[in-house]
Amino acid sequence: MVACGALAGHVRDIVSRRGWPVFVRSLPAVLHNQPQKIVLSAERAVVCALGRGHSVALAYADCGTYGALDAICARYGVRRLPGLHCYDVFAGPARLRRLLAAEPGTYVLTDFLLRGFDRLVIEGLGLDRYPGLWPDYFGHYRRLVWLAQSPSSSLVAEASRVAGLFGLPLTRIDVGVSRLERELEQLVAA
Repeated sequence: MVACGALAGHVRDIVSRRGWPVFVRSLPAVLHNQPQKIVLSAERAVVCALGRGHSVALAYADCGTYGALDAICARYGVRRLPGLHCYDVFAGPARLRRLLAAEPGTYVLTDFLLRGFDRLVIEGLGLDRYPGLWPDYFGHYRRLVWLAQSPSSSLVAEASRVAGLFGLPLTRIDVGVSRLERELEQLVAA
């Protein structure tokens, strides 16, 4: 299973708990800052695994590739997680659409994004070097929604800190990983 770095920890936990005979190869989550690189890295990983005679699945939603991951899936006969992004996988697409329709200026967080916020967002977008870009990147947001998979006291503190950076209200929605697990089960069974 070629997994998005943002999902790989959960994927490994689920694979282990379920006893599936699956090897999880994680690609760096920072690829999301340039989705075209997701496509290149995923294709290389798929070709490599298929070349070794393995069955392959992508633990990725579309992730901003605008269908390019689907083209890889079609070309090599592999499947991926459904949805536009991991937010769909965790919360469900209908629920996420309702959240965004209620407030289009919503920035969505996951446990992984909170744990790596400084590295993935602050450093990844160059805000550590060019803090003046903050309004350009985030000035249009009006609230933060944390889709919590496994909330802990440290993640609650980090969510509060990130909300403070934005100066915006934070809504926590406990989603867990059950939807991800069901989708992975479909990929493994195929």
